[in-house]
Amino acid sequence: MAGYDDRDGFIWMDGKLVDWRSANVHILTHAMHYASAVFEGERCYNGKIFKSREHSERLRASGELLDMPLPYSVDEIEAAKDAVLKANNLTDAYVRALAWRGVGEDMGVAAKRNPIRMAVAVWSWGNYYGDAKFKGAKLDIAKWKRPSPETIPHAAKASGLYMICTMSKHAAEAKGCSDAMMFDYRGYVAEATGANIFFIKDGEVHTPVPDAILNGITRQTVIGMLRDMQIKVHERRIEAHELEGFQQCFLTGTAAEVTPVGQIGDYNFEVGDLCKRISTDYEKLVRA
Repeated sequence: MAGYDDRDGFIWMDGKLVDWRSANVHILTHAMHYASAVFEGERCYNGKIFKSREHSERLRASGELLDMPLPYSVDEIEAAKDAVLKANNLTDAYVRALAWRGVGEDMGVAAKRNPIRMAVAVWSWGNYYGDAKFKGAKLDIAKWKRPSPETIPHAAKASGLYMICTMSKHAAEAKGCSDAMMFDYRGYVAEATGANIFFIKDGEVHTPVPDAILNGITRQTVIGMLRDMQIKVHERRIEAHELEGFQQCFLTGTAAEVTPVGQIGDYNFEVGDLCKRISTDYEKLVRA
């Protein structure tokens, strides 16, 4: 497959559709130097983006948290996503909405005079973890920790917050793993590099409190599904030693969807019936 810069199709940029290969920014774009960017990852199923409006609302909220108010309303963002899907003739696709501080009069940490720009790109994308959806993903344990909410706007889906995620995933892949599990600054279980994490023990589900991590939209959806199934969900702080006692594990995220985990470091997990049921039910929900 061609690189992401060399494809046929269209990308929505700043209110209009442009040729895919022409969707470029200047090298002095503020976001290139200071990570002043926020984004959303979404999936379109059978022509409908799952939880689309919630994603658009979160994109704007992330911008506000970065002191970067977006110049587009939720309705305008929704229209942009619809336009670019139609322009690319896609009904099943991954959707990436991105907003960033562009190039302007300022070139330093402060950039109030630089315009806030936005783009939406869509493409076909299969399972994020490949065949792990069937046999269970293998995770490394990252050396980097999710920072304290006193140091980052953890509720924002901001590009700069993924730097240690990229480093952790690269280290994991070098060991033959699909991803890495991260602890938070206190030493509690946090998340994978781009997905929330859940554990199962004796028919009940345990997942970290999102007090230092992003409270994912898929995470919230799955918690609602579990509670509708009358399955008890414990949102709590999970300590490292507890990994040994959990029987099943799975990840959630727009890209990951619901992916079972078979191994984290030296800990092994069963790809059991509850994991499979949640994954199957989620597939049905997003395509309903």
